Amino acid sequence: QDLLVESGGGSVQAGGSLRLSCAASEYVYDRNCLGWFRQAPGKEREGVAYIYTNRGTPYYASSVKGRFTISQDNAKNMLYLEMENLEPEDTAVYFCAAKYGRCRTWGDFTYWGQGTQVTVSS
Repeated sequence: QDLLVESGGGSVQAGGSLRLSCAASEYVYDRNCLGWFRQAPGKEREGVAYIYTNRGTPYYASSVKGRFTISQDNAKNMLYLEMENLEPEDTAVYFCAAKYGRCRTWGDFTYWGQGTQVTVSS
């Protein structure tokens, strides 16, 4: 059983927008930290944004702050990443991830989705 399933990736031109979705099982969603990560070809995986599902404050990587918005729908156990003003440097596989308890750091995420490709052309 997949605990986290991403969708919404695709190809877009620079300056465009995309919305990623992550369907989470109740097991990993409730009162946990959920986040988005990405991995570009030849680069290490990096954190993009995370949020604690129980009324947490979202946190963003500096590279996406002001352009990306993480949000949640507690009724549906859904996590979203609204991406605006996309740049070619945003091209990567985007992963949804979860860990127990509050967020605080980018580390120790236990559960991972399969990823969804985002490609931004110039």
